[in-house]
Amino acid sequence: MVGRVGRDTLEMREAHRFENRPVRVGGTLHWDVLALYQGIVDGLRAARQVDSVGVDSWAVDYGLLDADGALLGNPVHYRDARTEGIAQRVWKMMPAEALYGVTGIQYVPFNTLYQLVAARGSQALGTARQALLIPDLMGYWLTGVAGTEVTNASTTQLLDAVSRTWSAEVAERVGVDVGLFPPLRQPGSRIGELLPAVLEETGLRGPIPVTAVASHDTASAVVAVPAAAGERFAYISTGTWSLVGLELERPVLTEASRLANFTNEAGIDGTVRYLRNIMGLWLLQECLREWRTDLLALLEAAAGQPPLRSVIDAADPGFLAPGRMADRIREACRTTGQPVPGTPPEVTRCILDSLALAHRRAIEDAQRLADHPVDVVHIVGGGVHNALLCQLTADACGLPVVAGPAEAAALGNVVVQARALGVVGEPGAVRDLRDLLIRTQPLTRYEPAGERAAWDAAAARLAATSS
Repeated sequence: MVGRVGRDTLEMREAHRFENRPVRVGGTLHWDVLALYQGIVDGLRAARQVDSVGVDSWAVDYGLLDADGALLGNPVHYRDARTEGIAQRVWKMMPAEALYGVTGIQYVPFNTLYQLVAARGSQALGTARQALLIPDLMGYWLTGVAGTEVTNASTTQLLDAVSRTWSAEVAERVGVDVGLFPPLRQPGSRIGELLPAVLEETGLRGPIPVTAVASHDTASAVVAVPAAAGERFAYISTGTWSLVGLELERPVLTEASRLANFTNEAGIDGTVRYLRNIMGLWLLQECLREWRTDLLALLEAAAGQPPLRSVIDAADPGFLAPGRMADRIREACRTTGQPVPGTPPEVTRCILDSLALAHRRAIEDAQRLADHPVDVVHIVGGGVHNALLCQLTADACGLPVVAGPAEAAALGNVVVQARALGVVGEPGAVRDLRDLLIRTQPLTRYEPAGERAAWDAAAARLAATSS
């Protein structure tokens, strides 16, 4: 994506799109990281001349480098089964409540901590001299400079949530060498410049800086939440996952917060992204992969289905793996004694009703645990295009929903680069960036409708079946 930024200008255009297809080899699911890097290089060539480059990606996964800086195999995909049962081993070394008290990171079976413990004893980890999270790996290949950006580092479950430095206590107790990770860096800092070989391959004229952005894509997306000054808001960053939460000044490290499975990830300018991971539109994406049908027509048909007929727990880890998603949803409904959705529109309505309920529960829990009330919900990311999901979320929460922008992660990435270049805003003033977004980006507002009692009953029914 190429952004053009000025005092009253914020425009985006797609320069190049490429597939991100995991590859299973020898029973292990990998990222095809060399293809991803080539896609970036091709994208830079298509972008033509730029003033800065920033990279954000998903969290937790990493590449291992040897003493010469060469990659020791394709990074393992977080959906791989190697971390099954690993958390229980870790908790024997450091109880879950103690781990949360230091890191503030929710239990997710594929956190970097569990991946590194799962890899213990492997030839690759034994040989490695450095570990780079995915956006840092791309930045290293572009510039030759290694570092670890702090918003993504916070998702590893190895960072102290208060000091925002590597936790020596956690590393020692669980036997992970955090020295594998290069020094931490902050969003807005300069990583380096595009290497001569990259300039030659892309046809760009140097020097071109590569800027550290909020490199966890959700952190960049939250930067782009168009909240007005003084607004008390919750956000939902929608896509494969729904990341639902609040922007706070300090982490919430209570036992109640841990048991509610909330995470405290680092945000820009010292903020905390207090949120819960929900399975998100992955559920629908997997069904669409099986059905091969038109999404818009499917959503229109789903809107006409009876509401709240059957609902599932969208946070159930049983939906994490790919394949046979519609059948697994039907089985979950059957097991809980609910009507079994048969047709694709019925399954789709079940998914969207369930996601709206999961959004509602996360927002209610976050307000209670953080003692931080909200008046409006901002939805950003790909789910902005799903008007039915946006309206159902407003209905379920009983709060207005402001939808937009869709390309939130890319916009958040770009405005942080622009601020680093002195084009917009002052260091530490995310307010200036959000004001620019409000002035320049199309937003849609959804007011709550329908019967509140029906959502209350569905939430109670879901809580009963989940327990």
